[in-house]
Amino acid sequence: MDTIISATGICKTYKLGQSTLEVLKGLDLSVNEGEFVAIVGASGSGKSTLLHILGALDKADAGNVRYKQRDIASFSQKKLNLYRNGSVGFVFQFYHLLDELNVLENVLLPAMAKHGTIGWFSHKKSIKARAMELLHRFGLADRIKHRPYQLSGGERQRVAIARALINQPKLLLADEPTGNLDSETGNGILKVLEQLNGDGQTVIMVTHDDNIASRGHKIIRLADGKIV
Repeated sequence: MDTIISATGICKTYKLGQSTLEVLKGLDLSVNEGEFVAIVGASGSGKSTLLHILGALDKADAGNVRYKQRDIASFSQKKLNLYRNGSVGFVFQFYHLLDELNVLENVLLPAMAKHGTIGWFSHKKSIKARAMELLHRFGLADRIKHRPYQLSGGERQRVAIARALINQPKLLLADEPTGNLDSETGNGILKVLEQLNGDGQTVIMVTHDDNIASRGHKIIRLADGKIV
């Protein structure tokens, strides 16, 4: 299998007042296309920081990230925005849905950002059809006009997954996707991720729970900013 994303020598330090906190300490990682990789570690081990660096939401102090053999540090700002919006899909613990928008509008947001005002109108029909297909697949076809606050936690997370997939990203990054859910609802979200992976979607998920991590094909364990 081809490598879809790799990281080499990743270091990240944060300043906390007069002191510094080393979060990642020369970390190396490689993920192949079609893998379901679980990154597991205790709180503060650096797993979410690593995920944000892979998705270009944060920048490493040292080292490099390569997406399909290209160093993302070489990307122009425009190409970097396209990478975040099109090549990568993000799923977060707390959903980050907009309460002023309904379910369908939340799912469509990344596509609207990608195509801009003019492009949106020429692609609107096909994108809406994809959004409806995703929402139907995730059991949300009867919720499209609901606002996020009218949904259960599991429903909100499925909306967030649909939003992450609307631009057909090659890589899905999930940061504690079950961390805000009870075990039964969380298991449903894990099944969704497993089904997506079965269809060929590459998934990288971070979690603090070994049982959840065991659902991945490969487990990477972080401790004190390093893979152990």
